[in-house]
Amino acid sequence: MRNSPFWWILVALMILLDFYVFQAVKVVTAPATPRFRSIVYYSYWIVSGLSLVTLFLLPYLAPGPGSRMGRSVVFAIIIGLFFSKLIIALFLLIDDVRRAIQWLAGKFFFTNTEGAEMQDGEKISRSAFLSWAGMLAGGGLFSTLIYGFGNKYRYQVKKVAMQFPNLPEAFRGLKIAQLSDIHSGSFTDRAAVAKGVEKLMEQKPDLILFTGDLVNNTADEMEPYIEVFSSLRAPLGVYSILGNHDYGDYVSWESDAHKTANLQRLKEVHQAMGWRLLMNEHVPLEKDGQAIALLGVENWSAKARFPKHGDLAKAHAGTGAYPFKILMSHDPSHWDAQVKPEYPDIDLMLSGHTHGMQFGIEIPGFRWSPVKYIYKQWAGLYEETAQKLYVNRGYGFIGYPGRVGILPEITLIELNT
Repeated sequence: MRNSPFWWILVALMILLDFYVFQAVKVVTAPATPRFRSIVYYSYWIVSGLSLVTLFLLPYLAPGPGSRMGRSVVFAIIIGLFFSKLIIALFLLIDDVRRAIQWLAGKFFFTNTEGAEMQDGEKISRSAFLSWAGMLAGGGLFSTLIYGFGNKYRYQVKKVAMQFPNLPEAFRGLKIAQLSDIHSGSFTDRAAVAKGVEKLMEQKPDLILFTGDLVNNTADEMEPYIEVFSSLRAPLGVYSILGNHDYGDYVSWESDAHKTANLQRLKEVHQAMGWRLLMNEHVPLEKDGQAIALLGVENWSAKARFPKHGDLAKAHAGTGAYPFKILMSHDPSHWDAQVKPEYPDIDLMLSGHTHGMQFGIEIPGFRWSPVKYIYKQWAGLYEETAQKLYVNRGYGFIGYPGRVGILPEITLIELNT
């Protein structure tokens, strides 16, 4: 990565950003004593320099779960500082644009000294205000990201009631527990993960469905957690599918054979936990002499950078006799791109993938995350005509080792007519 143009562009941007934001530091510390200003200036550049040096050294940390989490935390702090400074820079840019406009106005429209002095007085006060506003906004973002480190295991049970007029009578009141995006390679607290599994089992679901991304990259990431997730049991079974991370596409493999062996091992992990992995196929779910169809496809995304291994036509074939169909498909972009236009008889689709970006705001009546600008359906329930989609916010985490506003989720869906 360090030899890529992107890497050097990022480093150059960070350095330029440091010099630009330093102007705000000088403005807000102007009234302070020379000694205090010196302490602030030296501290600013020491932190900025250490951030760049650490960014270069991160790849050299020894491998292992502990160091992997350490790298994630340190990287998240550095990126948090970067985005905080970016926010400060936006405020400074507003001030610079304002001053440029003011200068032009003074150049061409003000002709007396009094007007110019008034502008200079306003320029200083407004610059200080915008600098302080930028520092507070950037500092607020950074503080929020640090706070979010403590939320990564705060599992929330989201209870969702859904009505379908064509649901067979035997399945009225059916409770489905959905998990998604476990990302076991990010975990460092086995006990906390186990408590989440216990919380799910306390809901006494009839059926448990996992919608992909069991690992970050490799099957061995699940070794410490096979026993934990083996405790998931339900009367109608535990079913699972693959997500984009499960194929090992983000690892430089020694050979294609090693990559294939890793995927095979991951399939064996599903089996070892008692999960029925659905690979572009469907199974009947039977209860009191009635049946519905559960379909599961491999990862299929409408986004170009994610793979299309899924074959919904294959999974759907032979399901015509079932009055109700549930589809597990990891990426929610599948719904608009193929499911709705081509398979109107699929009543409910369950997805994950987005994690709600692990950052956002969710309050009654309002929900927002930056991921909404990438995925139209990114968290919660979506409905169109008779079809429904539910996007789980994810059980685990990846990249940023925390959650802000969008907490890890266990979904409990109750079906009714």
